[in-house]
Amino acid sequence: MNERKDYLKWDEYFMSLAQVCALRSKDPNTRVGACLVDENNKVISLGYNGMPIGCKDSEMPWNREGEKALNTKYPFVCHAELNTILNAAGKSTKNATIYTTLFPCNECAKTIIQSGIVRVIYKQNIYSNSDSTKAAEQMFKMAGVVYEQFKLKNKVIKIII
Repeated sequence: MNERKDYLKWDEYFMSLAQVCALRSKDPNTRVGACLVDENNKVISLGYNGMPIGCKDSEMPWNREGEKALNTKYPFVCHAELNTILNAAGKSTKNATIYTTLFPCNECAKTIIQSGIVRVIYKQNIYSNSDSTKAAEQMFKMAGVVYEQFKLKNKVIKIII
């Protein structure tokens, strides 16, 4: 019997999980998901961008702009990469790979590096010209963290619920 040829490759599988995680985000503008995987292609944890546990999403600001920073989401929201690392809850993240639907900011880059993650696969980098992204790239290079953009080659992945 011949094995199937059209199965998902590892990167496709894990990025698909990250994209499904992004669907949990309540952010009306930017929905990000992430999947953390060990050296043996075992999922360590999943996460998405959202408010901290115990903070009611419906009572928190989701605005991008406001008269004061406290009227925006930025001082409050936990990024998908941070949530995913925190969700690992004591599991080793050393030599792991994180799949994320958006290139990590500088703050998440620090957490990725400090967690021993060695590879970042991202879907898009819409803030590539920002200082935050440039700082993240610089730190990744210095720390030896490999980062690469995910490219889906001639394949559509549909999830029907």
